[in-house]
Amino acid sequence: MGRLLRIVSVFKRIVAAGAVVLAALSLQPASASAAPPPAPPIVGGSPATQGEFPFVVRLDGTCGGALYSPTVVLTAGHCLYMYGSGDNTEITVTAGVVDLESPKALKARSTKIKVAPDFDRINKESDWALVKLDRPIDLPTLKLATDDTYNKGEFTVAGWGTTAAGGTTVSERYLREATVPFVSDADCATSYPAPEWDFVADAMLCGGYPEGGIDACQGDSGGPLFRKDNTGSYLQVGIVSWGKGCGQPGYPGVYTEVSTYASEIAAAAAKL
Repeated sequence: MGRLLRIVSVFKRIVAAGAVVLAALSLQPASASAAPPPAPPIVGGSPATQGEFPFVVRLDGTCGGALYSPTVVLTAGHCLYMYGSGDNTEITVTAGVVDLESPKALKARSTKIKVAPDFDRINKESDWALVKLDRPIDLPTLKLATDDTYNKGEFTVAGWGTTAAGGTTVSERYLREATVPFVSDADCATSYPAPEWDFVADAMLCGGYPEGGIDACQGDSGGPLFRKDNTGSYLQVGIVSWGKGCGQPGYPGVYTEVSTYASEIAAAAAKL
């Protein structure tokens, strides 16, 4: 498969709404200048309960994210690169609820965006971005892994993405969660061999089951991959980035490896 065709079928966790290009979970025609297709929601998971993951947020109807601080959201670069870095008031963030239609939902608007300076929408390295909010969201935040100590074991991924690949919608009404096991860099590289794919061990982290069936999917792009640390606190180890389809056997989900970029993210957030 040529690189362009691969790009069209791979970016699995974003959605295009109007002028907004879905980034990592769906399929759509592409050209040499087209953005990679969108990414998928939680497949094979279960409904999250109210208050279970208060740091998970929704960006409009396209992507997920996590509260880095009360006024900053961490998401994927492929969700926001079309806007570029700088002032922006176009994005609505919904938080504090599992039901996006709940009257108790907390809302905030973007004031600024920062996309990773070296984000590569083709190879998907440095797939992170920040959104500055116009007001604080008074909810627990999600701390970042600063080394690879917790890049192992079982992870949780949560989002409002679709529950089946190739669907006509990119957003579900209710937050869903799923547990996926760590997949080693060697095994992930075997699933996504070069030159057809661009798995980069230092920049990416994989999670999923060999038999498939449980995965992030369209509309889950930008959402957090997380687990508990040795104190029992949640720690973000990944950002929903890309993969082949949703829950396909032999193709685990690929996530931005947060520990690789933690210091860059912290520095960028401090300047927003």
